[in-house]
This record gives sequence, structure tokens and C-alpha cells, in this order.
Amino acid sequence: MPSAFQFQCHFILIFLAASKGETRYLEVRDAGEDEPFLLLSEDLKRELSAGQIYRRSLRCIDMLSIEGQFTFTAEQPQLHCATFFIGEPEELITIDYDFVNIDCQGGDFLKVFDGWILKGEKFPSSLDHPLPTFQRYVDFCDSGNIQRSIRSSQNVAMIFFRIHQPGNGFTVTIKKNANLFPCNVISQTPSGRFTMVIPHQHRNCSFSIIYPVVIKISDLILGHLNGLFLKKPSAGCAGVGDFVELLGGTGLDPSKMFPLADLCHSFHGSAQMKIGCDNTVLRMVSSGKHINRVTFEYRQLDLQETENRKENSIEEFCFPI
Repeated sequence: MPSAFQFQCHFILIFLAASKGETRYLEVRDAGEDEPFLLLSEDLKRELSAGQIYRRSLRCIDMLSIEGQFTFTAEQPQLHCATFFIGEPEELITIDYDFVNIDCQGGDFLKVFDGWILKGEKFPSSLDHPLPTFQRYVDFCDSGNIQRSIRSSQNVAMIFFRIHQPGNGFTVTIKKNANLFPCNVISQTPSGRFTMVIPHQHRNCSFSIIYPVVIKISDLILGHLNGLFLKKPSAGCAGVGDFVELLGGTGLDPSKMFPLADLCHSFHGSAQMKIGCDNTVLRMVSSGKHINRVTFEYRQLDLQETENRKENSIEEFCFPI
């Protein structure tokens, strides 16, 4: 059976558990068959010709992976609503307010969050995002016409909102922009291949795969400067400013996951690991002194591999297989 975390991410059946205070987070409802994962299909993307704008109404709980114009109109008081946006790894998301009719004085709100929040856990984590947490929230009721266009720092973003009066609502236009050096990414698919490059930047980058997976690293360059490889310590990654770590867990926040492996030596070849966790993260830590690069591919563990994990009585823990 799918885990609770997979229900969170695959069905996005959540409600807003707090409003304007410090404890703003999302919780999970029971999953229902009539509430599918709302990523739009590739067929629809192909059908939309250049210059055509996709338009539709938003649901209270929704998820979108396509550009277009989206409108929410409350038919009844809606107190716990959220829309999740996701792009390709090399895309950033821009949210433009076209029209907003909410009662801020009456307790309504409309907020953008730079990233995703699920059950109190953030992606990217506070350790990996360039902004402090409070700056990742943009509240329309505070900014109004001052900030009507908001761009994400990675391939995911979200809005969450509360509207009391039927007939009130808003319209937003979603656009995607190229990101030359993708850093923090949530994968849309259970399999794929990706190259992460951090060019002389002091930052941490996480690639999140919301499935138990087999992950294979085929190329790792750490401490690359002017064509030379810097000598690394002979054992462990302690004290090394540039390294890659594999993490696994049952939530969204990489900083709360189990460390499974550290890699602090450059190599060309193949290093493979099976990770039976609900969420697997490859995280690169970069000092900013060098050009760091890692290429990896991944695929979801099949049913037999997952069942073998259970037979080994480690299904309650998150360790490499």
C-alpha cells in the first residue's frame, strides 16, 4: 500500500492547518478515488499551439504543471485551499495576479510560498533556500498592487488561500522561465536522468524523488578548478567543503531525512544504491570555491524489490537496501 507521504505528494489531499501566525503548515486528508493527482498530461501540452493560452477554473485543492490562466471563484466559504505548481527541473515558475477580489479585512488571504509545504515540512529546506523562511511568503493582503508578479527560486511553488464570501476569488497567470543552473528540484517522474552543476556558488542543492528508487551516479566532479582536481582527504567527508550526500525519509524536508551515504571524491564510473524510502534526495553541498558537477539516473523500485524489503523486516525504517 502507498505510504501516507506518497498520498500527500501524489494526491495533494491537504488542508491549511493555520492561518496568519507562525505555525503555517499543511495537513493531509484521507485520499479518495475521485481526487486524482492533477498533473496535466503531455498530450494536452502538445495540443496547445503557440500563442494559445490554456484556461480553466481552479479547485480548492489543485496541482498544475502547465502554463495558463487559472481562476478560482468561491461557491461557498473556502477556508483551507492550496494550489501546487511544478515545472521541469530546468524551469522557474512565475505567478502573475490578473484579478483579485478578496476581503482581507474580513479574514481572507492569498499567499504565495516559494517552494512547497506539506505537513509542516518545506522544500527546499531552510538550509538549502537562498531566502530566510519569512521572506519566502508573499501575502497579497500585505503587498497588494506592489508585488503582482512573483517568481519562484526552483521548479516548484504554491499558493494557499482562504475566501469567506461566495462569489469572491482571483485569477492568476502561470508562466515558466528557463533556469540555466537548476539547484533545488522535485522530480515529476519516478525515473529519469539529471546533471546538477554548481558553478563557483556557495549553496546547497537538493534533487528530490518522491519514490523508493534505484539511483546510479555515473559521474562526480568535486573541487574542479582550472582543469585540476584538488586532493581530498583519504577517509570520510568530515571537514570537506564540497561533497554529495544521499538522504532518505518519509517527509518532504531534506534536513529532516536520514543520511545514507556521503561522496567526497571525484570519480568517473558507476556507483549504485537501492533506497527503499518514500522520498530520496541527492544533495550537493558546495563551498563556492570550485565548479561541482554530478550526473545520475534513477528509477522506481519495482513491486518485487519493495516486497523483498518488507520480507527483510526493515519496512518501518529508512535504510539503503
